[in-house]
Amino acid sequence: MTFDFNISDELKIAIRKLSKKDKARVLILNRKIREIISCDISSIEKYKNLRYGLKEYKRVHIDRSFVLIFKVFKDKRFILFDRLVHHDKVYKR
Repeated sequence: MTFDFNISDELKIAIRKLSKKDKARVLILNRKIREIISCDISSIEKYKNLRYGLKEYKRVHIDRSFVLIFKVFKDKRFILFDRLVHHDKVYKR
């Protein structure tokens, strides 16, 4: 059983800009989103949580240098894909 999902406005803008510059990365991003929403409640835990101020979010790498940040609401079976951020900006404290 899959999760319902939504994409934040910030991420929609980032995808739109990225589709003009790097179509291959957008395909990778779409594939990864489909992979995440097809998980069940127990297998969604394989994605790591962020720490400190973003500890309610999970993350997954897209390519080598970008990270997709998303939030899982298990009780509602819903995922909010929040941001696509460069690796250096996410892990800076």
